[in-house]
Amino acid sequence: MSYQTDEEKAEAIKKWWRDNGVAVFAGLALGLVIIFGWRYWNDYRTDLAAQASTHFEQMLYSAEDADAATVLAKQSEQLDADFGATPYAALGALVAAKGLYQAGEAEAAIARLERVIDDAPDAALARLAALRLARIQLAEGALDAAESTITDHDDSPEFSADFAAVRGDLAAARGDLDTAREAYETAIEGGAALSQLIQLKLDNLPSAG
Repeated sequence: MSYQTDEEKAEAIKKWWRDNGVAVFAGLALGLVIIFGWRYWNDYRTDLAAQASTHFEQMLYSAEDADAATVLAKQSEQLDADFGATPYAALGALVAAKGLYQAGEAEAAIARLERVIDDAPDAALARLAALRLARIQLAEGALDAAESTITDHDDSPEFSADFAAVRGDLAAARGDLDTAREAYETAIEGGAALSQLIQLKLDNLPSAG
């Protein structure tokens, strides 16, 4: 190739371009589509998350009103309809479930939590919903249902201490004080939330034997 004349080099370049020019243009076009498409998608997701966050903040303001259960339920439904693919929909459902339960609508709260467990885009949110569901089931006297909820969803080290606390409540409700004591101790050692309350429950258990 070093001995080619300028004419031969020019002809070789023209031939290569005839053979490969279309592919080069196609590759460049595809690359531009991917780059700009990716940027558009990222911008869309960022904007969607910002809107969902704003709606969720509105829910938190509503939750400060003790009589806002109906409002929270409607806001949660709207959040789910508009931003169901974001974690904010699940978070909104958790807030709504709390408001509904405090308003005496246990069945509606349970249904909302079950939906989060089934549809949450993040496993951690599903487990959080399961914890809250088990606590409501315990409070409502549905001990077998609570046990099933705990068994089905206590599969993560991050939540094991909190589930242990609920297991303690379940065992105490059944009169199995030894199991309750062991579960409470496990919860405290694992750093469960509200450890002081769990310690109080442990201290208030009747003495063994």
